[in-house]
Amino acid sequence: MSTTQTHPFGEGEGELAVLHYLNPLPMRLDRWLVSQRPEQSRARIQKFIENGLVLVNGKQGKAKTPLRTNDEIKVWVLPPEPLPYLKPEKIDLDILYEDEHLIIINKQAGLTVHPAPGNKSGTLVNGLLHHCPDLPGINGKLRPGIVHRLDKDTTGCIVVAKSQEALLNLQIQIQKRIASRQYLALVHGVPNGDKGIVIGAIGRHPVDRKKYAVVNDESGRYACTHWELKERLGDYSLLKFKLDTGRTHQIRVHSAHIGHPILGDPTYSRCKKLPTKLAGQVLHAVHLGLKHPISKQEMLFEAPLPDAFLKILSILRK
Repeated sequence: MSTTQTHPFGEGEGELAVLHYLNPLPMRLDRWLVSQRPEQSRARIQKFIENGLVLVNGKQGKAKTPLRTNDEIKVWVLPPEPLPYLKPEKIDLDILYEDEHLIIINKQAGLTVHPAPGNKSGTLVNGLLHHCPDLPGINGKLRPGIVHRLDKDTTGCIVVAKSQEALLNLQIQIQKRIASRQYLALVHGVPNGDKGIVIGAIGRHPVDRKKYAVVNDESGRYACTHWELKERLGDYSLLKFKLDTGRTHQIRVHSAHIGHPILGDPTYSRCKKLPTKLAGQVLHAVHLGLKHPISKQEMLFEAPLPDAFLKILSILRK
C-alpha cells in the first residue's frame, strides 16, 4: 500500500510505502530496500534510513537492521528523478492480452526490459511508453509499470501494470507467490531423477562482480527453483522450471549450480560445447498465471516457443 503525502521535513510530496518482508532468511534493511525500490539508488535509500524515514515494526530502522519474516517496513521516498533520455519508441510488441489495467507481452530475445546507464534506448519500457501514453506516471520514470523482469535474451511472458492500483496488487502477487511463473529451457547434461528443487541464496559472485552465484553469506537472498525433466535429448535435456522467488539470473544461476547450465548462456555456460550457434540462452517464460488485479479473475497465459528455440530443439531430437 502506498499513499502520497507531505514530507515530514518539508521537502515536498512523495510516497509513503508500507511493505512486508516475506523471505524466510534474515536480510539487512538497506539491502532489501534497494531490491524493493529499484527506482532509488542505494545511497539515497541509506540516506532515508539515516534521516529516520524508515520504520521497522514502528521503530526507526538502521541500515544494518536485520529483517525477519512478516516484519512491516514503512518508508517515505521522494519520486525518482526524471530521465530526459527515456523517450517513447515504436517497437514491435507481441501482445498476448491487454485491458485498461495490465498488459501481457511475449517478449522477444535481445530486448532489454528497462533502461540502464549503458542502455538508454531500445528497451521494452521505451516501447511501452509509445504504446501506453499514460504509463510514465506509474512507479516512476525508470521502470514504469514493470512488475517483474526477464533477462535480455530470455523470451516469453511478462506482465506490465497500466495503473498504480494494478502495479501494487501484482507486486504483492509476485511476493506472496500467488502469481505462478513457469519456464522451459534446454540444458547441458541429464539430471538424476525426473524432478527436484534447488534452494540456494543468490548474491554477487565473490570474484566476478558482473555475475551472480549461490553464496553462503548475508549478501545472498533466499532463492528456490523447482525443476522437472520433460525430455532427454542425448547429452542435453529439456527442463521445465517453476519459480518460488524471483532473483536476478535465478534459473541461470541455479541450473549452473547443479551442473546443468542452460545452452547458449554467455555468462554461466561459457566454454560448453554447443550443437549449433546460439545468440543467447535458450530460456523461455512459457506460462504466467495470476489473478486479475481488479476483477480477481484467475488468468493463465501461454507464450509459444520462439523459432530459435524450436530450431535447436528439432536439431537435438534428430
